Amino acid sequence: MIIAIDGPTASGKGTISKELAKHFALPFLDTGLLYRAVGWTVRENGTDADNPADALAACNFDSALLGDPALRSEAVGGLASRVSVHPEVRSALHKRQIDFAYQPGGAVLDGRDIGTVIAPDADVKLFVTASADARALRRFGEMKKRGELVNFSDILADIRKRDERDQSRATAPLKPAEDADLLDTTDLTIGDAILQAIALVNAKISRRTDK
Repeated sequence: MIIAIDGPTASGKGTISKELAKHFALPFLDTGLLYRAVGWTVRENGTDADNPADALAACNFDSALLGDPALRSEAVGGLASRVSVHPEVRSALHKRQIDFAYQPGGAVLDGRDIGTVIAPDADVKLFVTASADARALRRFGEMKKRGELVNFSDILADIRKRDERDQSRATAPLKPAEDADLLDTTDLTIGDAILQAIALVNAKISRRTDK
């Protein structure tokens, strides 16, 4: 069974994806980490995230980098959004994602184009979203807990900028697949969001079994 989960930054899709993978005993891939690794490598190389050639060169990163907690920083997230607009980068990372999705037994993948590009025939597709203000507030709280000096208005502006960039890019823009179930987490606790996600997956499985 392949479960494809898409949505904007800080919507809760990462946590929901991990819990679905545990619940249904499936391997999990946060595809955003691939783009974060490219962004991080661009920075380490001292090159330009907005330059397609520089971003493509950074795709040749060591897989061990995916376990580095430094990839989770806001700065690297911004770089990931910038390198992800390049078709060359998306093409270079697609095979790794497709191989993971179509491994025997299936998998759970979260990202921004899983249900539309990477696994368009996934058994279950969810599009997890929330208002920009709710997502900014969550990110603000996470960063404060880590002891980072942050400004809410700056975080909100960055989230809106990322949304616009992700939704308007020419290649694989962020959008729900036509057959995706929408899960709006704006007014949900993470626990309730996980329960609703599990219910949506079970409902989709049941519908497929009844056919």
